[in-house]
Amino acid sequence: MTQKHYTVTGMTCEHCAASVREEVSEVAGVSEVVVDLAANAVTVHGADLDDEQLRAAIVEAGYAVAA
Repeated sequence: MTQKHYTVTGMTCEHCAASVREEVSEVAGVSEVVVDLAANAVTVHGADLDDEQLRAAIVEAGYAVAA
């Protein structure tokens, strides 16, 4: 199992976190999505995670991934 960490800008509440969790959890290989609002952080656990797809899912949820 691997994990990827992202800094996500624009999340301000639990609804934001839920939107990100929902979109990212639909990406193939994802087994768990942990959102830390205070740190603007998203950690994704899973197998064969595709960085591009994960970033696209965060954007699809309406948020930006910091470089």
